Amino acid sequence: MSAVPVDDHEDFADADRGFIAALDPPEVTMDDGRVVWDAEAYGFLAGNCPDTAHESLWRQGRLVSRQGLYEVTDGIYQARGLDLANMTLVEGDHGVLVIDPLRSAETAAAALELYRKYRGDRPVTGLLYTHSHGNHFGGARGVLPHGHHPVPVLAPAGFLAHAVGEDVHAGVAHRRRAVYLYGTGLPKGPDGQIGCGLGTLPSTGTMTLIPPTVDITSTGQEEIVDGVHLVFQLTPGTEAPAEMNFGFPAHQALCLAENATHTLHTALPLRGGAVRDTRAWARYLGETLALFGDGTEVAFASHHWPTWGKERVRTLLAGQRDLYAYLHDQTVRLLNEGLTATEIAEELRLPPELERVWAHHGYYGSLGHNVQAIYQRYLGWFDGNPAHLWEHPPVEQARRYVDTLGGTEATVDAGKRYAADGDLRFAATLLNHAVFADPHNLRARRELALVYERLGHGSENGAARNFYLTGAMELRGTLAETRPDTVGPDLARALTVDQLLDSLALRIDGPRAWSTALTLDLYLPDEDRTWQLTLSHGALTHLSAPGAPAPSKERTPDLTLTLTKPQLTDLLDGRGAGDEAAQDGETGALRQLLGLLSTPHPTFPVVTP
Repeated sequence: MSAVPVDDHEDFADADRGFIAALDPPEVTMDDGRVVWDAEAYGFLAGNCPDTAHESLWRQGRLVSRQGLYEVTDGIYQARGLDLANMTLVEGDHGVLVIDPLRSAETAAAALELYRKYRGDRPVTGLLYTHSHGNHFGGARGVLPHGHHPVPVLAPAGFLAHAVGEDVHAGVAHRRRAVYLYGTGLPKGPDGQIGCGLGTLPSTGTMTLIPPTVDITSTGQEEIVDGVHLVFQLTPGTEAPAEMNFGFPAHQALCLAENATHTLHTALPLRGGAVRDTRAWARYLGETLALFGDGTEVAFASHHWPTWGKERVRTLLAGQRDLYAYLHDQTVRLLNEGLTATEIAEELRLPPELERVWAHHGYYGSLGHNVQAIYQRYLGWFDGNPAHLWEHPPVEQARRYVDTLGGTEATVDAGKRYAADGDLRFAATLLNHAVFADPHNLRARRELALVYERLGHGSENGAARNFYLTGAMELRGTLAETRPDTVGPDLARALTVDQLLDSLALRIDGPRAWSTALTLDLYLPDEDRTWQLTLSHGALTHLSAPGAPAPSKERTPDLTLTLTKPQLTDLLDGRGAGDEAAQDGETGALRQLLGLLSTPHPTFPVVTP
């Protein structure tokens, strides 16, 4: 994208408007003293943009690194810069409603404490989740600790299934890629991590979840919580599979969740996930404009800073609507003309009027990545060229390329020539082949790291910058660690039994289980239901039926376990509980099944074989 005027300070005025106080000290820790959030680490962004950062991304970093308590409008406040997302607080008749309690219980508690310091010790009288991503619900217990009196917990229909299920099946790979997306292993500074465009960094505290008590099931649904009147708009399949916007008529305010922020969002996060429906995204934003545009004086979201003024709100919504509609429609038009995903990504440009808006720049999502995601949604991974139907895997392909080019050293020499000529993209391709063909070649690794570093420093996209720089770090011998999540038991136990058993099936080492045949019955009295597990031909499947196991001449399980759902959760998490369950049958069957599980290593290499 081309640049827009660098002397445009409207966003900075908005980001500072309503400032009350910063978190002081600007650090959040766990009970054991481990730091889970450090806002002061981004103080370097106050300086001028260095040569090692894209000027536009540096500007975005300065905006999202501001932290503290802010007044949005009378009775509505936000804690910003205390986690990747924002926490919003709406004052009611007797207390305060909390919207999106951040990712960690510790940061959420710190945000609530900061609010109470300046607005009084108001009790939390309601909790709202805008959508099903962890950085918007994980801090729930920080504002509603165990033992707190029950309050309404509102969420869009389908929230719980998506919230607890999204990262279960491919969770290890998602978390590993997230290390690269957010740059969590990079030093924070002009040469390293300067944020991710959506915010600075996710916190690393305890992730929790309080299940919803009120489902929002339709657009136009109205609820009153502690005297606060809310009007809802469901937006499923946009930025999250379960998401909603909602208005506050008495405040002339609108919460946009994560559907309209001050960046081009992503149709497919680089950490992985389901491709989002940009066509529906645009359609819902048009509906938002029609439903709320005339009665809104301030719009705020779960990231970034608010937008004030009716016309400016309408301009924001219309621009974001057109942004996603244009990307969707032009990608589909071009794929129907026979262009591949990479060809469309190379050709497609935004209209100048859209491109000139800061909020349309690709700080978190990017135009090229979104084009390829939209293509994938319609046509999948295959571009129709038979040459791509049965390619060699990366290492074998790299060895053949390097052999064709005359060996590793010749390939590195060619890569250096392309880098020197400014063609960093092809230099990366050649040098990547050299590394995959000969991963111990230090010269190849060093030259590719230099290319990745240059690509990262020149990237306007925060996620791409972090991927490039973390890849360079890996090539230089430091493998960024994936820190295990600190997950509260209420989050793990929010999984349904079927989700737990699906996650178990995904860990069966198929080849080792080829010749093993087992049947197990799991009876959970607390749910009065029996799950029948069958291991056959290396595949673990299950069915369920109400009540206790019924005797059958046709089917005799190897083992029947009677246990509670918490015991099952502990058993499958490796925390024991098998001995506590009542067992009937061949007791070794359970050990045999668990012995066939594989445990993926959470810190696998990404840019090296």
